[in-house]
Amino acid sequence: MTKMRLMFVLVLCTSYAMAQEEIADKSAEKALKASTNLTYEANGELSSNDFIAAEANYRKAISKSEKNVVAPFNLGNAYYNRESFGEAFGRYKQAGEKAENKPEKHKAFHNMGNVFMKNKEYEKAVEAYKEALRSNPNDDETRYNLALAKKMLEKQQDEQQNDQNQDNQDKQDQQDQNQDQNQDQNNEGDNDKQDEGKQNEDENKDQGDQGENGEDKPEENKEGDGDKKKEQEKKPNQGDQPDDQKQQPRPNQLSEQQIQNLLEAMQNEEKKVQEKMEARKVRGKKVRNEKDW
Repeated sequence: MTKMRLMFVLVLCTSYAMAQEEIADKSAEKALKASTNLTYEANGELSSNDFIAAEANYRKAISKSEKNVVAPFNLGNAYYNRESFGEAFGRYKQAGEKAENKPEKHKAFHNMGNVFMKNKEYEKAVEAYKEALRSNPNDDETRYNLALAKKMLEKQQDEQQNDQNQDNQDKQDQQDQNQDQNQDQNNEGDNDKQDEGKQNEDENKDQGDQGENGEDKPEENKEGDGDKKKEQEKKPNQGDQPDDQKQQPRPNQLSEQQIQNLLEAMQNEEKKVQEKMEARKVRGKKVRNEKDW
């Protein structure tokens, strides 16, 4: 009895789940149908150049059903034609992620590659076209776009390399120019020092040629040591004075007459002394008396 009840409960749950799934499928199918109808309306409005109404209906269609791949794809095309490439890429990516079959996925990645080409993102374009060819290898247009993207990528890389080389060359030229300027400044500084030293030397030489009062020295003083030596040789030495100079009385010295008079006075004085000495000898010596005790 218990087993039968358990089996009854399992059958009931299974039936309920199936019923819910059927309801969900019917709801999803209904939502997809409503989304598809909105997409058709948006397509018509876009054909009539009513972009605002078309954009609004595409957005409604996308929100109605996640299974509707056509709505984001067509909205992406609408943005692409208006050169809103950022918005277009977002819708193409959304369509590619929702796509469940290869044709839809192929179209989405092919158009993503086109957006990358417009933005000159050639490396990303190459990857997008490759992904599109994985879904449809026989699409000639995608293969052509892939070859073009590779060629543009190679050209871009060459230009970038050339620009890098030019930047490096410009930096090297700037460094060389700065080095040359520094060298020129150093050379100018050395020349200025040499000129200043030469100027100081000339000034010292000019000062040496002037007297204490700033007057120029006589020409004879500017002569060399050889001229001075010759001039000294021309002057007589003190011991080689002429005879007439020797006979001249020198300052603080007696003349010959004065010396003669002085000698005669000394002789007279000496004569008097001798006479006194002789007189004393004639008188005799004085006798000393001894005392008696």
